[in-house]
Amino acid sequence: MEKFTGSFTQQEPIPEEGILAATQVMRSGRLHRYNTENGEISQTAQLEVEFAAAMGARYCLAVASGGYAMATALRALGVRPGEKVLTNVFTLAPVPGAIASLGAVPVFVGVTPSLTLDLDDLQEKIAQSGARVLLLSHMRGHLCDMDRLMAIADAADVAVVEDCAHTMGARWNGKLSGTQGVFGCYSTQTYKHLNSGEGGLLISDDPDLMARAIILSGSYMLYDRHKAAPPPEAFEALRYETPNISGRMDNLRAAILRPQLAQLDAQIARWNERYRIVEEGLAGTPGLQLTQRPEAEDFVGSSIQFLLPDWDSAEVAQVLKRCMDRGVELKWFGGAEPTGFTSRYDSWRYVQSPRLPQSDRILAATMDMRLPLTFSPGDCALVARIIRAEVSAVWQARAAW
Repeated sequence: MEKFTGSFTQQEPIPEEGILAATQVMRSGRLHRYNTENGEISQTAQLEVEFAAAMGARYCLAVASGGYAMATALRALGVRPGEKVLTNVFTLAPVPGAIASLGAVPVFVGVTPSLTLDLDDLQEKIAQSGARVLLLSHMRGHLCDMDRLMAIADAADVAVVEDCAHTMGARWNGKLSGTQGVFGCYSTQTYKHLNSGEGGLLISDDPDLMARAIILSGSYMLYDRHKAAPPPEAFEALRYETPNISGRMDNLRAAILRPQLAQLDAQIARWNERYRIVEEGLAGTPGLQLTQRPEAEDFVGSSIQFLLPDWDSAEVAQVLKRCMDRGVELKWFGGAEPTGFTSRYDSWRYVQSPRLPQSDRILAATMDMRLPLTFSPGDCALVARIIRAEVSAVWQARAAW
């Protein structure tokens, strides 16, 4: 019986160029982004310029985390305590957490079997809630029909903030993820597409909103040291009325990230190669449903999801155990109790949300697996064989019963 012996949490090493740059930052002692000598452009400011160019955005701000980026975007939009903010029912805890951190109220929008935002439900929730902001999570790298979504949002005058933690470099009909809303928010936490342990990036083409975000991040009136920022006049009135809620990125993390950003396209190709191998290996497995990727979507396959529709919890638990016994770590969004990152909307008890029965059925079926680049193509084929065998075994036992 084949067994996988790799690690689902082992990342590739930081590029040597990043290690050298980080060492130089540490030797200088100038880790704070504004601690620069005359004429010096900090590593953080350089990262912002490079990331804005890579994403095709006018402005960029580097911050402490993806969650901080989302909360800052909402603050820049003037979201107030008690205000309702739309977001995905299928997402991770930092997304509703960013809303709740402002004292605002998450309003959950349903999920489709393709694991994207239910746009019919979105239209209903806009009408019911009167919300003026959607914090859209491209959860696990699945892009909904962004053309239709933006048409719905624009017609209702709803501002869209994109959570692109899982879609850095992805596109919908050629448009980069994060560039259709008023803000795009990214994470550089270890398991994302760039790795600085923790970190975040925020992009926008709106000079007023980005000026607010920069001051909110704790610029100490040193916004002229940002090189991917609006012109100084954008800050003149805002600087007196916008609070400092410090959450800056430091030069050490920026130094680590810059060479990774230069490799992003090549890394996306490697992730997608691994994704397609697993997808092909799982295709046609009895009782297992793969998500459909539309032609308009260019995705980043750093994880893969599949559904076990209408399986009972005991059967799913068998699949989890059998796969784990063979070294394959699957996560399940249908568990009664949150485990690690697999919490869901009924786990976040600070939100009083009505049940969403159709979404509950989909979440109960959803399985999730990381695809780190430390996996070889052969590893991916082995992992797919193991999942296929164990799902088939439990399915056959069910049929026999």
